[in-house]
Amino acid sequence: MKDNFIKKHPDIALELLHLMKKIRMAEETIAKRYSEGKMRCPTHLCTGQEAIGAAVGLALRKNDFVVSTHRAHGHYLGKGGNLNKLIAEIYGKVTGCSKGKGGSMHLIDKDVGFMGSTAIVGGTIPVGVGLGLSIKLHETDQVSCIYLGDGATEEGVFYESLNFAALKKLPVLFICENNLYSVYSPLKVRQPKDRKIYQMVDAIGVPGDSGNGNSAIEVYDKATVAIDSIRQGHGPRFLEFDTFRWREHCGPNFDNDLGYRTVEEYLLWKEKDPISLIVSQISDQNVSVNLQTIELNIQKEIDAAFDYAEASSFPMGKEAFTDLYKS
Repeated sequence: MKDNFIKKHPDIALELLHLMKKIRMAEETIAKRYSEGKMRCPTHLCTGQEAIGAAVGLALRKNDFVVSTHRAHGHYLGKGGNLNKLIAEIYGKVTGCSKGKGGSMHLIDKDVGFMGSTAIVGGTIPVGVGLGLSIKLHETDQVSCIYLGDGATEEGVFYESLNFAALKKLPVLFICENNLYSVYSPLKVRQPKDRKIYQMVDAIGVPGDSGNGNSAIEVYDKATVAIDSIRQGHGPRFLEFDTFRWREHCGPNFDNDLGYRTVEEYLLWKEKDPISLIVSQISDQNVSVNLQTIELNIQKEIDAAFDYAEASSFPMGKEAFTDLYKS
């Protein structure tokens, strides 16, 4: 499948590579510069998980909706989010996508359909379903995409939202990034052995599928099929992708010394690097790609974004009372 896809769609394969490189390099620059003390919010980096955000984001349209989790940088950039606005937000500056009031975990940018991320596990799932209901009421062919982690499938609101989406046949795409850990707790101490999340969801009434979350081509292919089905009015779909975060749950460092996962497991997953995989796939099909040029151009964009954040102003104190929900 991947070989035929790259032959037929080399432009999409190269765009996936570019997006993944952009996400990876932005995250790694955040990690490198976090110790400067200018990013004063907690950050949950997605290094190692870039394929999912890039591929799903590319498969969606600009006017489709996305809601996300505490680990949202890749989802935001994959949806077409503005890098300047992202870095400025992490710096707490007024030019950030949430005007400097949200920080890393609370991103929103309606210009690209990114309708919010939150630190509350499972908190945006019902929001995404509500957006799906609004799409149905307005009779458009948009899709509401909900990113969630394996830990969120242990929240009650997950099941309530699935049930409602299935009952009303809402245009909702659930994307589960299964990276095997909820903070420091492995899947085996949280969920029954050998239970597959996507199969459980399928039994609830939302057709599910699974795949390799480190293969951007596979993710894009499965996401495209699911999105097409949703647009045709067939109701919600659920995709579970296996992946692995390289860095600590929260912060810029590596935490393999803590003992909750082994160095061997980390190295095994690092060998499955999604960027190395797509570079290899593209090269195998003799598609011309200048990786060095791509990296140089992205780094210029990243450096400019950090300069933009540094030069931007902090919001005025009175801004704390604006953009609030009022009954």
